[in-house]
Amino acid sequence: MTSASEVVVEWNGDVAIVRINSPKTLNALSSTNMEQLMDALDQVEDKARAMILTGAGKGFCSGADLSGGIETGAPITSPDYDAGLSLEMHINVLVARLRDLSVPFITSIRGAAAGAGAALALMGDMVVASETAYFLQAFSGIGLVPDAGATHLLVRTVGRVRAMELMMLGEKLYAEKALEWGLINRVVPDDQLEAASLEMAQRLASGAFSLRQIRKMAWHAMDDDWDNMLNYERDMQRIAGRTQDHKEGVMAFMEKRRAKFSGK
Repeated sequence: MTSASEVVVEWNGDVAIVRINSPKTLNALSSTNMEQLMDALDQVEDKARAMILTGAGKGFCSGADLSGGIETGAPITSPDYDAGLSLEMHINVLVARLRDLSVPFITSIRGAAAGAGAALALMGDMVVASETAYFLQAFSGIGLVPDAGATHLLVRTVGRVRAMELMMLGEKLYAEKALEWGLINRVVPDDQLEAASLEMAQRLASGAFSLRQIRKMAWHAMDDDWDNMLNYERDMQRIAGRTQDHKEGVMAFMEKRRAKFSGK
């Protein structure tokens, strides 16, 4: 295990468990821990075949650290105050990096996933939540707008009307309702969150190289049209068909055994 002051990276075989480690602020996003998250993702890209992104303590992430942990250019009373500066410098860079990550990953959510933390939670290829988890678009309560890609993710996941409700009313969406709305994949008892997340991540880590392509294709499909997607699928299939894992998968099918993928 390696650690920095606000981020911890643990390893379970080929699975990297990246934990935001600022429990006193419910893992609020600061310039420090976002920089450390970017460093952690370098390790993930270099060594892992799957990742779990989670938070230490009782919450996943309470959003941007408004107590001084993010840049705004000037105090709130100044005409130079810029509430979007931290997005440009850190948050948007982080979520873009997660979108383009080369390995599949799961977000594992306990307690609060609020503000930018909710968007971070929904960046996962799959989202596993404990029964205590909730998602909160807290921005309207402090006179701001959703950020970190939340509008894009919510409208395309739960539809415009439900997204409007979440973003305008700023009410908590608890895990069971989030599951009903199709926002997350699994809800498990609180004491089973780590085990359930790890079991799913291990399945991803033992999968074929094509899982990396599938996550790219899913993001691509959110914004592209039918004809372009057909062409994109064709190109990605060419790449997949040339991997060792494809050859192993076909051989395993012919020999009526379980494939042993190498991720190559």
